[in-house]
Amino acid sequence: MNKRQFFLAGITALLFLTGGCKKSSDNTCGYSDAIVTIPPSEAAALQAYVSANRPAAIQHSSGLYYEMITTGTGASPASLCSNVTVRYSGYLTNGTKFDENLTGATFALGQLIVGWQKGLPLAKTGGTINLYIPPSLGYGANQVGSIPPNSILVFSIQLVAVQ
Repeated sequence: MNKRQFFLAGITALLFLTGGCKKSSDNTCGYSDAIVTIPPSEAAALQAYVSANRPAAIQHSSGLYYEMITTGTGASPASLCSNVTVRYSGYLTNGTKFDENLTGATFALGQLIVGWQKGLPLAKTGGTINLYIPPSLGYGANQVGSIPPNSILVFSIQLVAVQ
């Protein structure tokens, strides 16, 4: 065996032992997974809202609640680096609409509030999901536009595309 064959055999063995050319789980886009603990007062307020208004909603391990309105048949966002195109409406719990984009907006999942980062991967392309997001997974104690501090956020989101 010459040096070149030996080198190629070594590289092949190394790739085999390390899982080959699988996509790395390293986050190369610069976003990192947020670990947020929801305060008991927020959890209780969100649970009370959901129980009274959306009793079929399911609690996610992150603390948000969701309802799958239409399932969709395409891909789901695989990581915070995924680009998502969405149509959405955002409301406060009193029904006030604070944001809407029905033509479609594209974002890197990692750019969005933590509630979207945790909730959107539950949907598939073509599907619609409603998210009920506690303040800690939204904008927290910050006033953002017309959204008061410590607001529970309600979003209806259609996942149009995932790249």
